Amino acid sequence: MAGKCEVCGKGPGFGHNVSHSNKKTNRMFRANIQRTTIHENGQPRRVNICTRCLRTLTKPARVA
Repeated sequence: MAGKCEVCGKGPGFGHNVSHSNKKTNRMFRANIQRTTIHENGQPRRVNICTRCLRTLTKPARVA
């Protein structure tokens, strides 16, 4: 599975695991990328998309 969102471009972040003794080792924060089908202009399209973008796209329109 691809490690980058096709909508927002979110990819892996980097940082450190910090132990009790304050020893720092490298780690990755991976984006939650899902392969799903979205509809653009009535056409289905398979995309690798992060769950934040997926949630935003499926959110119902707010009525004022």
